[in-house]
Amino acid sequence: QVQLVESGGGLAQPGNSLRVSCVVSGGNFRGYAVAWFRQPPGKEREFVAADSRTKGATIYADSVKGRFTISRDNAKNTVYLQMNSLKPEDTGIYYCAASSTIILSNMRNIRGYSHWGQGTQVTVSS
Repeated sequence: QVQLVESGGGLAQPGNSLRVSCVVSGGNFRGYAVAWFRQPPGKEREFVAADSRTKGATIYADSVKGRFTISRDNAKNTVYLQMNSLKPEDTGIYYCAASSTIILSNMRNIRGYSHWGQGTQVTVSS
C-alpha cells in the first residue's frame, strides 16, 4: 500500500553538496515520522536523520550533524535530505523510511520503521 520512491542520488566530490528526495504515496504522509538511513559499502545500515510528526523534532547522527538537514514538504508528500560538505565516508546506499507509530526514543532504530524506500546510491569521491 505505502510506497517510498527515492531520487537524487549520484556522484559528488568531497566538499560539495547533494540532495536526495523521497516521495511517499499510499498513506497519510502527515501522520508519519520519516527518516534517512544509509549503508556504507561492507558495513551495516546506520541511522542518519529523522523528522518526527512534531514540528521541530529532528535528530541527527553525530557524524552528519551540522552538515546534513532533513526536511519535509507535507503538501508534496516528500522528505528531503540536504547533504553539504560531503566526505568520502558519506558514501553508501541511502534509504528513506517512514512510520506512523514510532516514538521519539526509537527513531534511531531500523526496526522502528515499517515502510522503506528502495535506496539510492550516493558516492563521494574525487
